[in-house]
Amino acid sequence: MTTEDTHTTRTDQLTLVNPVTRYPSISPPEQEQPEPGLDAELAPKADLGEFSYRGTGRLVGRKALVTGGDSGIGAAVAIAFAREGADVAITYLPEEEEDAQNVARIITESGVRAVTLPGDLTDAAFCAEVVERTVGELGGLDILVNNAGKQIYRESLDDLPDEQLEETFRTNILAMFRLTRAAVEHLPPGAAIINTTSIQAYQPAPILLDYASTKAAINNFTKGLAQQLAPKGIRVNAVAPGPIWTPLQPSGGQPTDALPEFGQSTPLGRAGQPTELAPAYVFLASPESSFVLGETLNVNGGQPTP
Repeated sequence: MTTEDTHTTRTDQLTLVNPVTRYPSISPPEQEQPEPGLDAELAPKADLGEFSYRGTGRLVGRKALVTGGDSGIGAAVAIAFAREGADVAITYLPEEEEDAQNVARIITESGVRAVTLPGDLTDAAFCAEVVERTVGELGGLDILVNNAGKQIYRESLDDLPDEQLEETFRTNILAMFRLTRAAVEHLPPGAAIINTTSIQAYQPAPILLDYASTKAAINNFTKGLAQQLAPKGIRVNAVAPGPIWTPLQPSGGQPTDALPEFGQSTPLGRAGQPTELAPAYVFLASPESSFVLGETLNVNGGQPTP
């Protein structure tokens, strides 16, 4: 293992290991990044699956669009989809270009096509544009992962400015509606839509009121849309991560002094790594989950949820 990936693993996800010790219980140093944060500057590094995700051909020939695919959970999902045989397009903010190019490299080296789509999903026109560009460049679309999100902590409601409140909802909710609406006309029977929600939908932290509210709304959106699209053969589901070590945390997602203990309160005693989320998305994208609709898979290290 190189010095660059001392906090990742080369043990693939199909090898039987103790989940308590598969990854160390990290104590990240106090650190701050400007929003939206870069994986390239994260300490310790997160495991996106470059060395640890082994594909089994479950998504060969599929065409996927993953929002927020430059780092964290979105990057891990994009890499896993590529390892499973899917061509993948990723969206990200222009200032995340360094991370996006790294993910595109891993996707391409996996033997499939990568499409990079920089822009701001709070722009309604960009939401429509990325769907059209994905369809045009990949030759179709049959997996949509609505993953991009904004999370900035505030100690009290009085500290939450309208600008942040509105941008959080535009990023986490309105963009999801707009992307899905644009994508549905292209999705064939058998296609899958997967939304990223959060344990915050069930256990809202007092310092994340706006973020947690959007995540609860995503659960509701998922269940309602699943019923609406079921007759068309399009399945809609969600994944609810627990504490996962990503650039979201040191770029305003958590108080700086809370980072050294991030994720240690889970029953496994550690935070999750982004690649540990990826198999849930692969399962929901794959035809093997054909009777699973409106479901939220909780991947949170053992924290009880409804």
